[in-house]
Amino acid sequence: MAARLRACGLRVTAPRLAVLAVASERPHLDADGIAEIVRPRLGAISTQAIYDNLHVLVGAGLLRRIEPAGGAARYEARVGDNHHHIVCRTCGATCDVDCAVGFAPCLEASDTHGFAVDEAEVTFWGTCPRCQEPSDHTSNETNERTRDHQGAP
Repeated sequence: MAARLRACGLRVTAPRLAVLAVASERPHLDADGIAEIVRPRLGAISTQAIYDNLHVLVGAGLLRRIEPAGGAARYEARVGDNHHHIVCRTCGATCDVDCAVGFAPCLEASDTHGFAVDEAEVTFWGTCPRCQEPSDHTSNETNERTRDHQGAP
């Protein structure tokens, strides 16, 4: 991962390496989820430092920021390909969906308004298998379920 940072002209720092590693290991976490995993690895690191590193890594093209409507931004290390996402309406679990067309952009706008379109971002919405299971859950259990399987395939 250090080589990837250097190839993008970035300094190699422990926080950058940790944030990049977590986003690679656990795709589709939000900044708070990444911070929860990074902190035990590094010790004290501010939430602002997490956001700053995410911003730099997205800007360098090493991470992708996804922003499902009504939810927090999520981050993934799967960049440079043409894929989409499916998001659970109940818990927010997010999974990758390969594009059926295979090349970007996979959709054509009826009117580009003069834009040079290079990507089409598609988000499918539904209910994940875990949330389809019948159960009596309180909002606290739903929050725990969300934390437990964010980014789960």
